Amino acid sequence: MSSSTSSSMILKLSCADQPGIVAAVASLFSLQGFNIRESSQFEDVHTSRFFMRTVLESVEGPKSIAAVKSAFAAVAQRYGMDWSLDDGTAKPKVLIAVSQWGHCLNHLLNSQKQGSLPVEIMGVVSNHETMTPLCEWYGVPFHYLPVTPATKAEQEAQILALVEQTGSELLILARYMQILSNDLCSQLNGRAINIHHSFLPGFKGAKPYHQAYERGVKLIGATAHYVTADLDEGPIIEQAVERVSHAQTPDKLVEIGRDIEAVVLGRAIRWHAERRVLLNGHKTVVFDS
Repeated sequence: MSSSTSSSMILKLSCADQPGIVAAVASLFSLQGFNIRESSQFEDVHTSRFFMRTVLESVEGPKSIAAVKSAFAAVAQRYGMDWSLDDGTAKPKVLIAVSQWGHCLNHLLNSQKQGSLPVEIMGVVSNHETMTPLCEWYGVPFHYLPVTPATKAEQEAQILALVEQTGSELLILARYMQILSNDLCSQLNGRAINIHHSFLPGFKGAKPYHQAYERGVKLIGATAHYVTADLDEGPIIEQAVERVSHAQTPDKLVEIGRDIEAVVLGRAIRWHAERRVLLNGHKTVVFDS
């Protein structure tokens, strides 16, 4: 759980573009005893919407996050902002769902252990027992929750209960080969990230590498996106591609794709954890540097 006080905070906001936003933010936090350590802005010229991420550092020691939020609320209301202010030192708690492919899960577990992924992994959920030894090796709780069409609602209720019990702010679908129900998607809106083993919007659904092979593609890729009720249609956070040739079989494409998937998912989770991702309708704004 993040502390109620902190010397470092991260502000994210979006609102209709209008004069004075940056000045108002800087002025308010200057009066609150903060230096701006990092700030990124973006204007979507097509929608006239403004986006901003700012890292704040107190020069007066730890401050109450609730008190700073209260002070900023007047500025936010004046400009009609959608905003959040979070403890900049906190590592978000996450729950990972996986089926029988462990490459993405292993990458996330190893990255957290090495300190390069700023999250706290609270557990792993799976509809198979395949990943039990891997989770035991990393010392991460493993929850075996088998699912059938008849038990899907009950199993998803167990997943949601684990999300809430562990205080996880994010459910990561790390090659979890089950389609979430519309109800669960709704309850986890903006709180679930999926890795799709294809360069969306092409080759949705099952066996995208085989689909790509049949079409003779020269590039394959992976896409990390927020989960919505529309299959593989959620706002995209990160993508990457690798060049391939006609000589490579579907199995070889799958092999190449595994490495891309792990890297892409890791980046997306890190950017989400560092509060670098802002929703922009069906798209995202990602301040990745």
